[in-house]
Amino acid sequence: MFFMGVDLAGVETRPSGMAVLDEELRVRTWVRFLDAEILADVDELRPVAVGIDAPLGLPRGRTSLETRGPPHFRICDNELRRRGIRFFPITIGAMRKLTARGIRLAEEIRRRNIPVYETFPGGVQDLLGLPRKHHSLKGLVKGLRKLGVKNLSPKNSGDEADAVTCAYAVYLWWRGLCEEVGVPDEGVMILPKRRP
Repeated sequence: MFFMGVDLAGVETRPSGMAVLDEELRVRTWVRFLDAEILADVDELRPVAVGIDAPLGLPRGRTSLETRGPPHFRICDNELRRRGIRFFPITIGAMRKLTARGIRLAEEIRRRNIPVYETFPGGVQDLLGLPRKHHSLKGLVKGLRKLGVKNLSPKNSGDEADAVTCAYAVYLWWRGLCEEVGVPDEGVMILPKRRP
């Protein structure tokens, strides 16, 4: 049984971090460039679910990524803002390419009858008390190890560490320890439940 995380790049010329966790939290990481490569990995591994670090839907009332003006935020985005979690809105620059790619990839994976959730590793890391990769990649890897993730390497890239975070969020979802934030027509994001 595998839980897959994808730290998706906005374009196929940049590396996307990939990770799978098993139920014992043993991890394997790698990078991919092409959507076809990512889909081949999904076909081979048949994960329980996939968490993708990319917006997987448009805000209600927005019909296109090319449209200027509001709305800029989805329900899940507003929840991140409410919690004080910083992120980039889907309507700015490179986020448009990432959103378009994420939507296409999620549709292809769902055609394979595999659930796909939007994840945001920075938000997951904030909620779990882990540093984000740009603050301390070494600290992030150390924090993931403290959560029980096995087989991480000091050579893991930031993209791979974020993919591990996405896979860990899917693992928490499977254990009932994540909440689903948002609505299906805009994209449902999974975030770790708040600890009492």
